Amino acid sequence: MSPTLTLLPDFEQALADGDAGAAVTLVEHLLANGTPAEAVMLDVIGEAQRRIGERWQRGEWSVAQEHTATGVSMAAVEAIARQARVRPVTRGRIVLGCAEREWHALPAMVVGTLLRDRGWHVTFLGASTPADRLSSYLRDVGPDATAVSCSIVGALPSTRQFIEASTGAGIPVVAGGAAFGVDDVRARALGATAWAPRLPEVVTIFDDLPTVVPPAPPLPAEPLAEQRALELAHRRLVDAVCERWPVDCAEARDCVEQALWTLQGALLTGDGRLVADTARWVSALLTARSVPGMPTTALAAELTMVLRDFPLAVDLLRSHWDATCP
Repeated sequence: MSPTLTLLPDFEQALADGDAGAAVTLVEHLLANGTPAEAVMLDVIGEAQRRIGERWQRGEWSVAQEHTATGVSMAAVEAIARQARVRPVTRGRIVLGCAEREWHALPAMVVGTLLRDRGWHVTFLGASTPADRLSSYLRDVGPDATAVSCSIVGALPSTRQFIEASTGAGIPVVAGGAAFGVDDVRARALGATAWAPRLPEVVTIFDDLPTVVPPAPPLPAEPLAEQRALELAHRRLVDAVCERWPVDCAEARDCVEQALWTLQGALLTGDGRLVADTARWVSALLTARSVPGMPTTALAAELTMVLRDFPLAVDLLRSHWDATCP
C-alpha cells in the first residue's frame, strides 16, 4: 500500500480532531520520505476534503466541523508551500485568485503550491478576488497568465468578470474548479482561454497558452440582461421562495440560494446541466435530513411562481429541473 493511502486515515483523524499540528507532521513526514507534493495534495489532502464534503451532505458533520477541518487542511497545504517556495523560479509568473463570492480558497492554494513546486512564480490573490483588484494588479505586474478558481456556481457570474479583466489586458486565463463541471463548456462560454479539468493537468496547461489573447467575446445580450436582473433581485427572490416553500431544516435557505445562483450560471453559460446538478444536490441533501414529501419538486414549483418575470430562467427550470426530480 502506498504511503499516502496508509496515512490517509491518520490525516482524516487530525481533521476530525481539528489538530493542525498532527496534520502538518503527517504531511512533512510524507515529503521527507520522498512522496511527491502532488501525491500528498491529491491523495491525502484532496481525498480527505472530498470525504468531508460527503459527511456534511449526509448530515454527519456540522458546518462548524467542516470549516474547522478545512482550516487544518489549509495549514497542511501551507507546510507544502513553504518547501515549494525555496525552489528556484525557472518559469514565468502566474497570478491566481478565486472569483468574487468564492470563499473556498483551499483548491486555489493547492493549485498555486503545485505550480510553485514546478518552478512558476505564483502570486495568490486569495479568496473572493474583485475584478477591479485583479485589473490593478495586472497593470502593475504584467504576468504571463492568470488562473481563476471557482468551486460554487454562485461565483460563475463574477468568474466572467475575472476572465474579462484578464483577457481585456491581453493575458490568457485558465479556469478550473468544481463549478465548471466535467468538460470545458462553461469555461469556454465564459471566455476562458483554457480549462483545467483536474489538478494533474494544471502543471502542463500553462506551457501551451498563447502569449497574448483577445478580449473575451460578449455574452448573448438577452440571457446576460436576465442574469443581471436576477442578481439585483437575488435577496428579494430568496426571501419570497423561503416564505412559500414549507421545508423546515437548517439548510433550507441554502437550497434556495443555490437554486437561484444556479439559474444565473446557466443563463451565462447556456449549460442547463447546472440546473439538473443542483436539483440532484438539493434532493440528496434533503433526503439525508429526512425531509418528508417531495420537497425538491415543490421547490421547483415555488421557484417557477416567484420567477414569473424571468422567462429564460423559468424555461431552464422546466427543461432541466423537473426532468431530474420525481
